[in-house]
Parts: sequence; structure tokens; C-alpha cells
Amino acid sequence: MSTDPLVVFTPSGKRGHFAVGTPILTAARQLGVDLDSVCGGRGICSKCQITPSYGEFPKHGVTVAQDALSEWNSVEERYKSKRGLIDGRRLGCQATVQGDIVIDVPPESQVHKQVVRKRAEARDIVMNPSTKLYYVEVAEPDMHDPSGDLERLVAAIEADWGITNIHADLHILQDLQPVLRKGDWKVTVAIHLGDDENAPRIMHTWPGYYEGAVYGLAVDLGSTTIAAHLCDLTSGDVVASSGIMNPQIRFGEDLMSRVSYGMMNTGGAAEMTAAVREGMNALFTQIATEAEIDKGLIVDAVFVCNPVMHHLLLGIDPFELGQAPFALATSNALRLRADDLDLNIHPSARIYLLPCIAGHVGADAAAVALSEAPDKSDDLMLVVDVGTNAEILLGNREKVLACSSPTGPAFEGAQISAGQRAAPGAIERVEIDPATKEPRFRIIGVDMWSDEDGFEQAAADTGITGICGSGIIEAIAEMRLAGVLDASGLIGSAEQTGTARCVPDGRTHAYMLHDGSATGGPRITITNPDIRAIQMAKAALYSGARLLMDKFGVDTVDRVVLAGAFGAHISSKHAMVLGMIPDAPLNKVTSAGNAAGTGARIALLNRDARGEIEDTVRRIHKIETAIEPRFQEHFVNASAIPNSADPFPILNGIVDLPDVSFNTGGEAEGGRRRRRRA
Repeated sequence: MSTDPLVVFTPSGKRGHFAVGTPILTAARQLGVDLDSVCGGRGICSKCQITPSYGEFPKHGVTVAQDALSEWNSVEERYKSKRGLIDGRRLGCQATVQGDIVIDVPPESQVHKQVVRKRAEARDIVMNPSTKLYYVEVAEPDMHDPSGDLERLVAAIEADWGITNIHADLHILQDLQPVLRKGDWKVTVAIHLGDDENAPRIMHTWPGYYEGAVYGLAVDLGSTTIAAHLCDLTSGDVVASSGIMNPQIRFGEDLMSRVSYGMMNTGGAAEMTAAVREGMNALFTQIATEAEIDKGLIVDAVFVCNPVMHHLLLGIDPFELGQAPFALATSNALRLRADDLDLNIHPSARIYLLPCIAGHVGADAAAVALSEAPDKSDDLMLVVDVGTNAEILLGNREKVLACSSPTGPAFEGAQISAGQRAAPGAIERVEIDPATKEPRFRIIGVDMWSDEDGFEQAAADTGITGICGSGIIEAIAEMRLAGVLDASGLIGSAEQTGTARCVPDGRTHAYMLHDGSATGGPRITITNPDIRAIQMAKAALYSGARLLMDKFGVDTVDRVVLAGAFGAHISSKHAMVLGMIPDAPLNKVTSAGNAAGTGARIALLNRDARGEIEDTVRRIHKIETAIEPRFQEHFVNASAIPNSADPFPILNGIVDLPDVSFNTGGEAEGGRRRRRRA
């Protein structure tokens, strides 16, 4: 075993041992980490900025000391003094390895910038926002009837619009008199209409008639990504959408790693809170710039997130969520102000957090319930929000059950040998010919298959860089269909499978999906450890769904809805071949896209929907997978592809699953079994 220090890169998860004195940029290049550099490591371009993390990282098996990198040097100091460098950042070409270290590569330092594929789904929403614009004409001051300008403004609003008990913050008073006089006592007022906990409040004033808009944000704060949709609160239009990687990822890719980080490091929870709020403000600046609006016009925001992110956003240590009985500090909806969370938008902007359902089923699952409404369905609907922590709903008009499953980050490309997150150049679609075992694929950013004329030229700009979550799902499912992979998840040898693409890989074999080494590109293989990582993730997902079906007393469901940024890009056929979801007719398996984000948008644009989801959540019954014995039973069965116990009759009527088993002696056992079509 190497005695050299271990270097771990996030968010890619790639790691390796390097000699003391190795520049971080060199380590990144040798591991194939996506770290930019234009100046050739001379400390001029600053493209290779990295963020080192210190403390204990149980997930990575390292404790990072404060002297794990070389000392700050004159090149970095010169750059910071002339052009600025964010506190905590280092230049990868200057910082060298001195001990075990965890390095985060921020999005702006990545050659292939992350594509956060969460979009605002088209949906009809009844417009009833919490903040609306009102035009009024205010009585001028009169020495014979003395009163303040604010009091006369409030009186005019009450008289014209019937809104009572109106309040105003200090910043409104500071600008009110010049606004009234500039508008010749005619003014447009943005008013937050209040709720059960807050009185109506003046948010902004404009002289005369204001023809513009005020805006709100629907924010989906996920473990891996933060996505936001900027909405016009007058029309309901989504005027801009944007997303970033959650900067907390450097503290751990999965939720329990972050809980552990907070437990093991003094002030760790506060550090993660600061990181996510900083990332949020960067996202809000980015989205306002894209829409060409003043952030001060963002007066309302709705947040959805899982319970751990919920607590960390609020500055609450999630320690209790790391141990039974997984108690939340509060499961109720919260109504806050932007300055409560240090958010850099309108100073009095109102923040609404949807309620959490329980334990590890959070406000994001509540938003999915609001968007997809299983409680209003005549069919029995299974809704699966696929992510680092999958949240699952099963129900109809009779009742709705919910649970969470710790799938981990493998579905998003982490823990996969050639894995990466969705970005230009990543393989996202795969097909394998069952006769020749030859693959073809598509990459993000190119609309052609790899075997089509012109593909190489079209892919020249991005290159073929790795494989993302949807690509690994399709690759493994196609390997199973082509007889390259057996039901246990074992890849056969070249002799067993009849293809030279199956190459030795230690004690097992790997399938060569793409070999770009001749032109300096990567060799992209699917290895047995990759298969195992996906098997564990899909088994957790399937087991959660199957457990809910047990509790509901059913063996089948009428409809399956795949939600989440990743769920939107999963092929339903390949998901079923893999055994990610229960057997169902393919035309009954649909994608809801970013359903959590859609639910947030509904709550933003229709204040009545907030009361509706609060009532719905109280009626959802939570199942805790951690204490259910049958979860482990289902998990073991679901580790096979597609499953070792439950029949998949509908799937068997659509595809032919080769009945092969690869032993270690060199011969394949069995042959292709023709499945009866349903």
C-alpha cells in the first residue's frame, strides 16, 4: 500500500496517492480531474483555483491537517493583491501536496462547466401571488389636518383596495417622501399581502405608475445542485432559470457525510450553513444578471429541500437527523425574511419554506406531492424523486405513503470509474448491439450518435470526457440485454461473451465503451465496481418503493412517475431492465422533470397552494425504512438485475433478458431464453 499522501477531489470523487511536493494541478491532470489551466501552471491565469477542506472526513477515510498543503506563496499573494482571490481559495499550480488532502474544484475552475439540468416544467398555475402591485393617489399634506405621509398612503390603499393593517419597514420610510413628491402624490406600491403569521407589508414604492414587474424565486435546494427559477409575479412567467453545484459537496457527497462532518468538526454545521448561503447568493446574482433585473426587485422566495439541507440552510445543526428517531427541529412550514438567512435580495423579501413530511422526507417531497398530487389520483401512483437521497410517494385518493432511500451519488456519476456529472462531453445515451456487442452512444452537447458520419467533428469542441448518470444506467442495462453482464452483475470475459471489448480488470473484467487513448482522450470502461455501485443504489431505490407497496397491500401500481433532474433523463425501459422501479407498462412510466421545483413554483405563484400543501402533508403517512425488516429482504433481492425474487412479467413481454451466468472458470453457463410476450 502506498505511503504517499492521499488526494481526494470533489465533486468528481476521484482520488489517488501522490508524492509530497506534487502540485495539485499535476495530481488533477493525472487523475483526469476537470481542473482548468490556460497559462501552463505559471500562476498567471488563475483558472486552476481550488478550495482545500480541513478536518475529519470519515467518508473518505482521511483526517486533513492544516498543513496538508504547502504554505501560501508569493505568486498567490501577488495574484490576490492585483486581481483578487476568494478567501480560502488556492491556486492549484502553486499549492503542493504535503499530506492527505480533500480538494474541491469549484464550477468556475472546471473546463467543462456543469450543466444543472433542472428546468421549469410547463404547467398551468392559477396566479395568486403573495406580493402584488397597487397604484394609488395619495392626499397631499394639509396643515389643517396634520398627518404623516405613510399614514396617508396607508389610508389611500385601504380606501382603494380594502387592504387593512398595513405595515412598512424602515427602508420604505427612508425613501417614501421623495417618491411621493416625484410622482406628484401618485405612487405604485408592491405589497406582501400577509399570511397567518404576518400582517400585510409595503415592500417597495415607485413614483407614478410603474409598468414593470416584481419577482419571486422558486428554489430547489438539493444535496448536489441548487436550482432557481426567477418568476414574474404579475404574469407568472419564468424569466430566467439557473443552477449551480451545491458548494457543501466538499463536505461530503451524501447527506450523512455532511451530518458526520458537523459531528466530527467543531463549528462544522455553521461552516456548511455559511457555504450554502454563499452559494445561494452567488446563484441569485447570476440569475438576476441573466434576466437583467435589479436583485432588489426580488421580493418573494419559496424554498424546497430535504431535511438535512433544510436544517443547514436555517443554521440548525442536523445532528439529530443522523440518529434514530431522526427528529426534525420543526416539520412545519416556515415564514421568514431574507435577512434571517443572509440572502442578498430585497431586504424585506419574504421567504416561505414548505413543510417537511418527517425524518428524512423533506420539503422537496412535499413540493413533489403538490406538483403531482397523488392524493387526487384515482390510479395508484408511485412517484420517485431520484437523487442522492431518493424520496418516494405511493398513493391515491384513499391515502398517501412516503419514505426515503439512501441511494447515494452513484446515479449522478460519482463513485463510477469514468463517471462525471452532466456536462458537455459526457456520455448520456448508450445502445449495444446484442449480436456484435458493439456500442454506440450520444454525448451531451451533440445530437448525433457516435456511429454516425460527422460525429467526431461535432464532438471535437467538447471531447468525450466520461459518462454521466443516465449514461451509466443505459450502459449497464444494455450490457445485461446484450449478454455481456449476468443477473448477479458479473461482467464476462472476452471468451465468455464473444467480444474483445470485455477486457481484464484486476480479478474481474470491464467493458470498453470508448477508447480515446490513441488521440490523447480517455478510456471509458464500465467496471465491476461500477456495476456494484449502481446495484446498491438501484436496490435501495427499488426496496423503498416495494416497501411502500407492502404497506399499501398491493403487488402492482397503475402508474410510475420519475421526478428530479436525474429522473427526467432516465429511459423508463432501461430503468426497468435494471430493476430500479417496479414492473409497469412502459406507457405508464412518465417523467415529471423537476417536480420539486415545479411544486416550489406553484407555492410561489399561488398563496392558496401553501395552505393546501400544509394540509396535505399532515395526512401523508411516513414509513421509516431504517426500522423495517422487509427493507433489507427487498434490498438483497433487488441487488440482482433486475431482481432475484419479484417477477417482471410486463418487462419480459417487451425485452429478452439473456439467461447467462458467468463463472470464474472461463465458460458462460446457460443461453438466451426467449421471454413470452405478454
